[in-house]
Amino acid sequence: MKILKNIFVGFLVSFIGSIPLGYLNVVGFEIYKQRGLDQTVFYLLGVISIEFFVIYFTLLFAENLTNNKKLLQFIEGFSVLFMFILAYIFYSSGNSESINKTIFSTISQNFFIAGVLLSCTNFIQIPFWLSWNLYLLNGNFIETSNSRKYFYVLGTVLGTFLGMMALILSLNYLSLQIDFLSKYLIKCIIPMVFIGLGIYQGIKFYNKFNRS
Repeated sequence: MKILKNIFVGFLVSFIGSIPLGYLNVVGFEIYKQRGLDQTVFYLLGVISIEFFVIYFTLLFAENLTNNKKLLQFIEGFSVLFMFILAYIFYSSGNSESINKTIFSTISQNFFIAGVLLSCTNFIQIPFWLSWNLYLLNGNFIETSNSRKYFYVLGTVLGTFLGMMALILSLNYLSLQIDFLSKYLIKCIIPMVFIGLGIYQGIKFYNKFNRS
């Protein structure tokens, strides 16, 4: 019963956490549009292969890492900057066909490796999983003794995979139904989303680390 609870809790947290629009989902959406479902699956497998280790090690060291304020400040501060960098990258790629083709041709050499590399740059997942793992442990929502921790991590990666796939398929459906979305998603809407996320995370960063 505790094993099933671990899988369910991990799946729920990860599924919901993977749905908000992020650059991993955006790249997955582009891969799906241009190469189809099979290559998208390889890409997502690359993404969750890194997330597996991130979740596992943040689970093991959740309390110690959470107490390292300087490390968390660096990670979260870089994550804020990274949102604005992503906004510029997607704006540039959306307004330049040659740049867009260059980016896609680079990652299309191996979509699994692309998923691995892009997941390695998803720095925001570290404080995300640190805080969630510590919350779930302190609230006794999960049991991590012996091999039970692996079932929790299994639930999380399954949640990420299905959550990202659900969002990618939803974006594809909407882009086919709505001409405006198809035309302006990459070059306008997504950069604005990243700018909004950067501002939101910047405010949270200021409130957390700089306000007395």
